[in-house]
Amino acid sequence: MVKLRGAEEIRQMIKKLPLEQRRIFSITAHIDHGKSTMTDYLLARAGLMSRELAGEKRMTDFDEEEQKRIITIFTTVVNLVYRFEGKEYLIQLNDTPGHISFTGEVSRAIRASDGIILLVDAVEGVMTQTITNLRLALQEGCKPVLYINKVDRLISELRLSPQEVITRIDSIIREVNKLIEMYAPPQFKKAWKVSFATGSVAIGSAKDGWGFTYEILKKKFADPKEGYLEVFRRYAKGDIKWLRENLPLDEAILEMVIKHLPSPKEAQKFKIESIWRGRRDIDAYEALINVDKNGPLIGMVTKIFIHPKTFQTALIGRIWSGTLTKDTVLYLLSKGSTARPHRLGVMELADILDVDEIPAGNLFAMTGFLVPAGESFIGMDVYDEYKDLIENGEFGFEPIPYASEPVVSRAIRPKDPNELDTLAKVAEMWVAADPTARFYLDKESNQYILAGVDPLQLEILIKRINMKVPVTVDEPIIVYRERVQKRGIEVTTKSPNALNRITLYVEPLENSVAEAIRKGLIKEEQDPKARARLLREKFGWETHLARNIIAIEETNILINATVGVQRFDRVRDYIIATFRDFCRGGPLAKEPVQNLKVVITDALVHEDPVHTQMGQIFPMTFAALAVSFLTGDPALFEPVLRVDIKAPQQYMGPLITLLSQRRGRIIESTIEGNDAHIIAHVPVAETLDLAEKIRSITSGRAFFGYQFETWWKVPETMQEELIRQIRKRKKLDENPPTVETFSRFIYQRT
Repeated sequence: MVKLRGAEEIRQMIKKLPLEQRRIFSITAHIDHGKSTMTDYLLARAGLMSRELAGEKRMTDFDEEEQKRIITIFTTVVNLVYRFEGKEYLIQLNDTPGHISFTGEVSRAIRASDGIILLVDAVEGVMTQTITNLRLALQEGCKPVLYINKVDRLISELRLSPQEVITRIDSIIREVNKLIEMYAPPQFKKAWKVSFATGSVAIGSAKDGWGFTYEILKKKFADPKEGYLEVFRRYAKGDIKWLRENLPLDEAILEMVIKHLPSPKEAQKFKIESIWRGRRDIDAYEALINVDKNGPLIGMVTKIFIHPKTFQTALIGRIWSGTLTKDTVLYLLSKGSTARPHRLGVMELADILDVDEIPAGNLFAMTGFLVPAGESFIGMDVYDEYKDLIENGEFGFEPIPYASEPVVSRAIRPKDPNELDTLAKVAEMWVAADPTARFYLDKESNQYILAGVDPLQLEILIKRINMKVPVTVDEPIIVYRERVQKRGIEVTTKSPNALNRITLYVEPLENSVAEAIRKGLIKEEQDPKARARLLREKFGWETHLARNIIAIEETNILINATVGVQRFDRVRDYIIATFRDFCRGGPLAKEPVQNLKVVITDALVHEDPVHTQMGQIFPMTFAALAVSFLTGDPALFEPVLRVDIKAPQQYMGPLITLLSQRRGRIIESTIEGNDAHIIAHVPVAETLDLAEKIRSITSGRAFFGYQFETWWKVPETMQEELIRQIRKRKKLDENPPTVETFSRFIYQRT
């Protein structure tokens, strides 16, 4: 029975429905595996669209750009009400993108979810984004169920026999379960494995609108095997209508969601374990794991919705504990300031359904202020109670993890120079919505730079910005990183007036510490004592270094290890500003610096403030950083993608040759039936036309995907020429600086 719902019904269910009758989940998959098509049937089941249009309209892809490209770009949130086995259920679902460009949307949706429906194309099988999305979900404490889509293609196009289809499905299930074994929380490595026999796997066709679980076959046919074979017989007759009417897809998906995905009450007990990094011996933690609506208010913003036409923004997220009301004064944990909602409710596609209060165990939508996605908030009474823990970094969530980082950039400028400030505001709004992108002013070229995970992400962001501020942009360029590979010399430099000195050295930052910074475990605004304790106990840092960090810029750390230096505080901010500037553009090619530890060991600051201004401190500090960096065996590092290809096995040799020609490293090559599966690591610079080459070699018969994997040192034979090319593009002297370039600043002891 379908129960159509109205606005008031949704409001009451949000406030009063038992937690056991709620489900919050995300629908995830590799691109074009059928998420939005499947979601249509859930919307039709709930009465939100015509059944005749289900599978064709892709209702959650309402944005014009999504409709034009026929891909999901932005996560869409929908609230649905179902009646199942005599009970009403409130379903809050996120339809997420499948393209690598928009993986950040998936990360944010998963943070707010208790489970996922993982879609896998029966023909393509498990692909790169399948792996990425499943890994993100499992590491965030989200339980999976599996829907194997496009089975109609196995039957109609590939003409596989019933036994061959079973073999293919079993292979996909085994591959998914291997990933679950690898990435699930320890206590769920076995319990969360999916199985057709237990009902946590459904198979079907979103295009044709049918699907079933084993339980459904048992209910509708005396012999489940006969029900399975009936699908083949109906395709032989061309009777798709019978399948859609007798094995409706939404029934199979709904059954899986309600029977196999956890309610908030069940899920938060293990979900909070995965995402909470604060103290666990406090009442607030008990409220979190018990989804206590009467407990302290604790919530998180996981998405910023920007209306594609009006540009109005709404913050979307989840209430983990307590109850959010419109008159609540919120304390923003990362920002360290207060805010108050203007409008409160839940998201329905592109609109907000107003609700006067949102208790724990619900998604929310609110307007009135803007913060970056990932911001956590609490009530002011909670701040007053836990102020000391908050200041010590012992109260809060793990940062949302992202699978990619910015490796491509484009210079962007307004067509009207008078709109420079407007450009900055609009771009910063979009970057707040998608923290996988970066927007900054390059001081060397005096140009704004927009950086992202790949050209498509930048293209979409630029189109959005252009709707508000007409802009011109340069062609996409690869963003490299500059690193040292050993400790540089300890150097002393002097200010232009020779009245100030600084002594420092640089060395590579440990990869483990850099990763902790990326994950947000170590950050600048953290309580210094808590950060020092972590660095000492987990990473083996010496106490005098761990205690004296004064700045963190990306994965670079500045340490003041001086003792007894007078007036250092007067120049401290100038030194930090210089450090940040240096990190944004290193001496080799003005590319961002990565994984650098800078240790200041001594300084001399003149007693007269007139002689210690920025004009004196900046050149001195920059010269010291550059000299030590240039003596630390510096090198360019390039971004590398994991490329995942599946194709008929006769193309394996040509594909491996192609990847090798692109400086690729073959990680895995296997034969599965008649298909070859190749996984390789390939530098981003070598992939700009790789898709076309793969299609050409395989006559369009290959399935492939890619994701950011790591950074490689650019080969020695390419370093010098590449540095010259980058410097020429940036209109710099093609010859990079040397130690002699800064000789006038080096202090010679007498």
